[in-house]
Amino acid sequence: MVDVPTLVEQARQGAPRAVARLISLVEGASPLLREVMAALAPLAGNAYVVGLTGSPGVGKSTSTSALVSAYRRAGKRVGVLAVDPSSPFSGGALLGDRVRMSDHASDPGVYIRSMATRGHLGGLARSAPQAVRVLDAAGCDVILVETVGVGQSEVEIASQADTSVVLLAPGMGDGIQAAKAGILEIGDVYVVNKADRDGADATARELNHMLSLGESRGPGDWRPPIVKTVAARGEGIDEVVEALEKHRAWMEEHGVLGTRRAARAAREVETIAVTTLRARIADLHGDRRLDTLAERIVAGSLDPYAAADELVAGLTGEG
Repeated sequence: MVDVPTLVEQARQGAPRAVARLISLVEGASPLLREVMAALAPLAGNAYVVGLTGSPGVGKSTSTSALVSAYRRAGKRVGVLAVDPSSPFSGGALLGDRVRMSDHASDPGVYIRSMATRGHLGGLARSAPQAVRVLDAAGCDVILVETVGVGQSEVEIASQADTSVVLLAPGMGDGIQAAKAGILEIGDVYVVNKADRDGADATARELNHMLSLGESRGPGDWRPPIVKTVAARGEGIDEVVEALEKHRAWMEEHGVLGTRRAARAAREVETIAVTTLRARIADLHGDRRLDTLAERIVAGSLDPYAAADELVAGLTGEG
């Protein structure tokens, strides 16, 4: 048996085991999940959520670790949610040991958690929003969400973070490929990492050019800055933090932060509702309703859209 109120109170006090247990309940879709979320709801909403994304090999984990160090120097409590691809054998996160963040393993002001995508597309785990809420309620000032290496459709982080950081590196492909991947449309801050390599200046210039194409920003609109870093040596990280704080201040001044968080909550509600409905449909196996609708479609007396409407109405109690 799990005592949810006690677990939540321990998490608020910074007990890492309590935080870990809550996130495990979230990941496992525990029957206690609704009670956990109800207990956390009044406590969340204070953390600044920063998403980091980019192609594999650009240095996301190294950059995340460097940002943790910078925020810790500023006295901030930091949570890290590192989303990794799933092992085809265990189903767990492939990089669960977070070897690149081992410097922070003994820091009580830092909580690092790996989550497996478990086949969910978009670069994040399906339960990532709820895990972020756990870290938020646990008193983290800043939450860094590191996605898996993005491809042409894995840009979900843009809808899950207050500020999205897109990382690129010299030699990782030209600007056209970046635009094709969609990452030039989601960034609030762009980072050219591994700037000590040849081609870093050219990459930054090309990125700046790509961002300016079709630009239709007004005088007060946010223009994403481009910061060059060498994360492995901590170079340029303070400039990244400065850019993040400027973006946060701009969002607060223009009311964008509240709008983004409301949109994020709306998407979360929609996802939960759709998941619940899908589970109810799955429960219909062995129920004649679904079979009857299918038979009517085959007979030509009903079209699939009308059948879907009838099914949803029956599941939701409408009509």
